[in-house]
Amino acid sequence: MPRDSRSEYEWRMHKVVTHIDDHLERPLDLAELADVAHFSAFHFHRLFAAWAGETLGDYVRRRRLEVAALRLATQPRLSVLEAAVSVGFGSGEAFSRAFRARFGSAPSSWRAAHDWSLLPEANSNPDQIERHGFTKNGPGPRRDPDGASFPEPPMNVELIIRPPVTIAYLRYVGPFGAPVGAFWGEQVAPWITRHRLWSGARYGISHDDPSITPPEQSRYDACVEVPEDFVPDGGFQKTVLPGGRYAALRFHGLPAEINTAWTHLLRDWLPGSGFQFDNRPAFEHYAASYAYDDSTHAFECDICIPIAPL
Repeated sequence: MPRDSRSEYEWRMHKVVTHIDDHLERPLDLAELADVAHFSAFHFHRLFAAWAGETLGDYVRRRRLEVAALRLATQPRLSVLEAAVSVGFGSGEAFSRAFRARFGSAPSSWRAAHDWSLLPEANSNPDQIERHGFTKNGPGPRRDPDGASFPEPPMNVELIIRPPVTIAYLRYVGPFGAPVGAFWGEQVAPWITRHRLWSGARYGISHDDPSITPPEQSRYDACVEVPEDFVPDGGFQKTVLPGGRYAALRFHGLPAEINTAWTHLLRDWLPGSGFQFDNRPAFEHYAASYAYDDSTHAFECDICIPIAPL
């Protein structure tokens, strides 16, 4: 079944922004990006600005600087010059000028001042959990039969290899927290129910760190696993969540407690692990079999961060 017109339009624009993020290290011109979207180059600039709320040039510059800032924060052995080159700047001087204009400080000063405890806010949305539709919109994870909350286990990080997973996702752009919970409950869960997809795992992917990206431009994908031949509709898109090596922390607890787990993983475990973030997204993985307690809203998930050797 072909995509409806709106889904086709959204899919083409998502191809463009994915292409931009995948090729920040080299020049990106209008004709190339219009070709990726299969739109006329003559009209594409206006189409993109109307869809994204900013011009194509502004979007590319913003993404270069935001990705560089995140790499400086999460890859401690990456030099400022390496960060600059990795997002397409030809010199450290040009990068430093642009970085200072965007963030108000030099890259090295920004890195020194960046607090690891800010990072979990980019990846975790505790208000979303009880609104995932687990209790009101169809079959979700198994319930705890005793109605008891889960004890918090000691931190036990497992190094795992995940296979690639085909997912359907709906993108939310805006402030994280409670609005993401409403997004799951009001838009995502009913769609999952209509398509009978509750037997698949769900994922929450935050693509931006709100300490770097303005809240109104921060991107979050609410995802569900689908068959490879699934054709999404209703504004949902389809992609592949990358496989590879991840550090995974199993979380059992209340929505308000998950930020603490993210903090332990990023601030306490990662610096001494011999690993660093690589450039794949981090996410929360909600397997269909994982527990959820109706009475306390305690839940279970895997916090997964993509890792590479230091």
